[in-house]
Amino acid sequence: MIRTLILGATLALSVPASAQSLQMPALSPSAEVMQTVGVTEITVNYSSPAKRDRAIWGELVSYGELWRTGANSATTFETSTDITVGGEAVPAGTYALFTIPGEETWTVILNKNSDQGGTGQYDKALDQARIEVPAADGGARERLTFLFTDTTMKGTRLDMVWDGVRIEIPIEIDTDGMMADSIDSFTNGTGRTFANAARYHMGRSEWEPAIALLDHSINIESTWYNTWLKAEALHEAGTDNKSAYKLAQRAMKMGAEDENFFWKGKVEKAVAEWPKR
Repeated sequence: MIRTLILGATLALSVPASAQSLQMPALSPSAEVMQTVGVTEITVNYSSPAKRDRAIWGELVSYGELWRTGANSATTFETSTDITVGGEAVPAGTYALFTIPGEETWTVILNKNSDQGGTGQYDKALDQARIEVPAADGGARERLTFLFTDTTMKGTRLDMVWDGVRIEIPIEIDTDGMMADSIDSFTNGTGRTFANAARYHMGRSEWEPAIALLDHSINIESTWYNTWLKAEALHEAGTDNKSAYKLAQRAMKMGAEDENFFWKGKVEKAVAEWPKR
């Protein structure tokens, strides 16, 4: 008995590690497709079933019933920015993509619960977008496939194709609007950066480079902050007290309209005292 146990243990140890973790091909392998549109990234993750000589539409996939639009877990749809899908607003985030197939028209659904194993957890109340699209001829295709097509700077189209059927999901993106906002944010931030750099030079009594940086900042966007700093720089340098006083007055007027006028006392004191010097 003991010899038998020892022999069995020895044989087990001699089996190659690769034989103990035999990998088999998945019937519905994982797939991912991603498209960049302007500055937006859209990604679809799904499991891709094969036809395998089966009748798909109206048989394996029923008409008129909710479908996870793939195999295994529900297909997911992720967008890095706010977009419009079929005319409906879809904020940045990850969604479960469901469909209700029909012989002529499909319902496409983006549901806020992105972590779903299938249709059992589906809650219509969590739908973010629900659109109708026509069923078109997709040609022969063995595996279910998602792909992006007709991509421009302002939109793209997500197609699902399988076994003679194609559905087309239109996606629109306000790239121009997003870029305008980004440029405004960048330039405004750059203006503040120049002003903060000027403060460094002012702390070292380096008035010429400080004033040059403040001029750059004001050219980007004139605020009470950079206007006051230039007033202070000119006043401390003693080169143009008249301009310094006018800038201090302007900074006080601009600051009065800003809830974050954190140097209000300092500016008001300058306006009150500088003319007397």
